[in-house]
Amino acid sequence: MLGSLLKPPAVIELWSDLGGGKTTFVRGLARGFGSHDRVSSPTFTLNKIYKAEDSEIHHFDFYRLSDPGVVSDQLEESLQNDRVITVVEWSDIVRGVLPAARLVIEFQPVQDNPDERNITIHYPQSLRAIITELESRLAESEP
Repeated sequence: MLGSLLKPPAVIELWSDLGGGKTTFVRGLARGFGSHDRVSSPTFTLNKIYKAEDSEIHHFDFYRLSDPGVVSDQLEESLQNDRVITVVEWSDIVRGVLPAARLVIEFQPVQDNPDERNITIHYPQSLRAIITELESRLAESEP
């Protein structure tokens, strides 16, 4: 649902442990955004791009890096592109580059069910309307 609400430029920072659901989330985000590309983890490639009509999702994963190097330059280009939703995993080494106006989505495992996650979204007031609409749509879709 979030993918259908977000309009570029936008930035999402994802927090979770390994296997926490970040790639699954991006898969749903891309589908909602209108991309038909195959979504997979960018852990080994560091960056993946998913196209949707005249916009893109740029998915970065800094897990394997101790220094962002040239990927930091790619991230900065992505952040400056007004046709891109930028998604960042393992952002500790690039957090200073990320804008304050971003969604931070945290996935926590549910103790009794390893396939479920509690999701917390941190956001600035400027993005409150998107979260309100998301909450409304989620409430309508619950049985």
